[in-house]
Amino acid sequence: MAVNWLGLVSIGVFYIIVLGTGIWASRKSKREEKKCSGNRSEVAMVGGRNLNVYVSIFTMTATWVGGGYIMGSAEMVYNPTKGLVWTVAPLAFSMTLIIGALFFVKPMRSKNYVTLMDPFQEKYGNKVSAVLFIPALIGDILWIACILGLLDC
Repeated sequence: MAVNWLGLVSIGVFYIIVLGTGIWASRKSKREEKKCSGNRSEVAMVGGRNLNVYVSIFTMTATWVGGGYIMGSAEMVYNPTKGLVWTVAPLAFSMTLIIGALFFVKPMRSKNYVTLMDPFQEKYGNKVSAVLFIPALIGDILWIACILGLLDC
């Protein structure tokens, strides 16, 4: 079996670009952290609260549109009994982002919340927040299982 040198060099260049981007982002993050009034975890989780609209939109899209979303949508479109009409994920995700942006962003930013659980923790306490965390944890575990299952495809 011959070695595909062009492919090997391309992958090497790609990894060097990823490494360079990581080093650049790390240095920039350290500079931004010194400028921000928040603590280090706030800078890491919400970008020091100074992300512009476009970066925020692309970050949220990249967070939601993963392998499970793409494979699930492709599966529904390919199924002859369902087709494009039953592929509700793009519409549902878009509506959720728009509703969240219209109703939740401004109040949550004004109170400097970091996660969606912060308002519940503030109003009901740690015990109720811990119980409310369980469905989110189960959802994340199932989402990860979906992504790992797609590695086999």
